[in-house]
Amino acid sequence: MITPAILRAIMPAAGRRADVFALPLLDAAQRFDISTPARLAGWLAQLAHESGQLLYTREIWGPTPAQLRYEGRADLGNTKPGDGKRFMGRGLIQITGRKNYLLCGLGLNLDLVAMPALLELPDAAAASAGWYWKARNLNRFADAGDFVGLTRAINGGTNGLADRRQFWARAKVALGVTA
Repeated sequence: MITPAILRAIMPAAGRRADVFALPLLDAAQRFDISTPARLAGWLAQLAHESGQLLYTREIWGPTPAQLRYEGRADLGNTKPGDGKRFMGRGLIQITGRKNYLLCGLGLNLDLVAMPALLELPDAAAASAGWYWKARNLNRFADAGDFVGLTRAINGGTNGLADRRQFWARAKVALGVTA
């Protein structure tokens, strides 16, 4: 179960955003089989970090040196000039790159290539996080309690691991995860 109170317990700085995102997150969890307390705890902890406690549904654009490297990255499908910025991280899990926008859009029945900003809206932001989780079979990490593996699968490394672990600890308490 995802309620505003549970979201605030996990993400204390979420404030009223917890009210906005509770139902879209619940819908996404049900739709994409994030169906146990352990799975929800892992998912919500990762989303808490990736979204700054539900504050950001769009990557803060500098551009930083790392963001400049989005341009022309074939692995992200960024093949046209401007794709790096156009397909910056969006949604609660920061979907990044033309290819991922296309695949996510197909999974959600949205034209995210034509309208990337849809991922900034609560329903699509939450649904994209559920889609990403399911498409990459991330339940396997949550079911095994492998939080480092889960972080690597989402982030490509262990960026922000301490922060993510704090959210995970809160999520396990809020959701009654005992293992």
